[in-house]
Amino acid sequence: MNYSEALDWLYSTQFFGIKLGLEGPRRLLREYLAFPPRSTKVIHVAGTNGKGSTCAFIDSVARATGVRTGLFTSPHLIDYSERIRVSGVEIEREDIAVHLSALRELIEQWDPHPTFFEISLALALKHFSECQCELVILETGMGGRLDATSAVPADIAVLTPIGMDHQEWLGETLAEIATEKAAIIVPAKNVVSSNQLPEAEAIIRQVANERRAPLTFIEEPLEGYALGLTGKHQQENAALALEALHTTGITLNYETVKAGLSSTQWPGRFERLDSSPGEHSSAIVLDIAHNPAAARALTANWLTEFGKTKAHLILGAVEAKDIEGILEALLPIAEHLHFVPVNSPRALPPDSLATFLPEKAPPFTIHGTLQSALESPKSHPTLITGSSFLIGEVKALHEEASHRVTTQ
Repeated sequence: MNYSEALDWLYSTQFFGIKLGLEGPRRLLREYLAFPPRSTKVIHVAGTNGKGSTCAFIDSVARATGVRTGLFTSPHLIDYSERIRVSGVEIEREDIAVHLSALRELIEQWDPHPTFFEISLALALKHFSECQCELVILETGMGGRLDATSAVPADIAVLTPIGMDHQEWLGETLAEIATEKAAIIVPAKNVVSSNQLPEAEAIIRQVANERRAPLTFIEEPLEGYALGLTGKHQQENAALALEALHTTGITLNYETVKAGLSSTQWPGRFERLDSSPGEHSSAIVLDIAHNPAAARALTANWLTEFGKTKAHLILGAVEAKDIEGILEALLPIAEHLHFVPVNSPRALPPDSLATFLPEKAPPFTIHGTLQSALESPKSHPTLITGSSFLIGEVKALHEEASHRVTTQ
């Protein structure tokens, strides 16, 4: 298969849906010879918010020390290749086509058939092995206990802040969700956790104790370093990332840490698209916020960066999200709300989003298309937030690139 054919086939596997469990991915990794070699360190990252940013900090600082890294994250915003990077460089289309052709032949008769995410994980790990990566950073897709990434033996478990999200899969209480995510802890292997809500912290301590895993909590944000990502929550993610790297035994010094942290980039996290950063009125900011905790962090960051200047807020979301909680967090910085559709099978109609507004909310407009909201006249800076699908669509329009939606 060429690249286009290979990607068509991969996207067709979304028909098989999401399957939580480790037997399938273990078989796939074993038969595709994709497990990392013993000489490769593996950092496994789970949590509700900050996973991608923490992975980006780990990757960037490790590269600054000269370590060859493999980074696996999801979902992508524009191109599938964003999910798989070696030393910061996205996988080539030719390599994707070669691996997907081999994987298709391998699993053609399998029942159950591997999922989109499981296939992507196998592709990534085989690519990392062929590129002789010394450190692999794996971001969980969802949860932890039964996420396909947990089929990979990890040297260090990293837990970012845990909150309420994906309740339909992970449980209705914080304790249930924390139990799923803390399950990435490997017996006798180090665990590094961010500061957690008391209920989640108790679960993490219990699991670490049961598995005799050394546990470190990061209590304070990182101070004294310029970061490539803005916000106090990013200072907390950076502190978590440095502790994870220190635990691997990688030698860190001031210069490499400074270089790695300041050069960290992660799209869709308070990302400015405007060409004149000093001009507040023309600012366009993208930030993924698909749960209340992420929306609160976004609001705090906006107030730090823009002060009392409010935003024309463009919001799109998918079903099964706490829209009321997200809006409650965002309303203090909203001058005018623009509700838009999201290019996803699970999208909430824009008029449905408006039903979650409280009585004394700012004025709002319901748009039939994203383009309509982008073209509406605005006297304040623009903040585009909500679903990662929406942020990916905006970035694709900005970069004049094609945008292909994935549910995984």
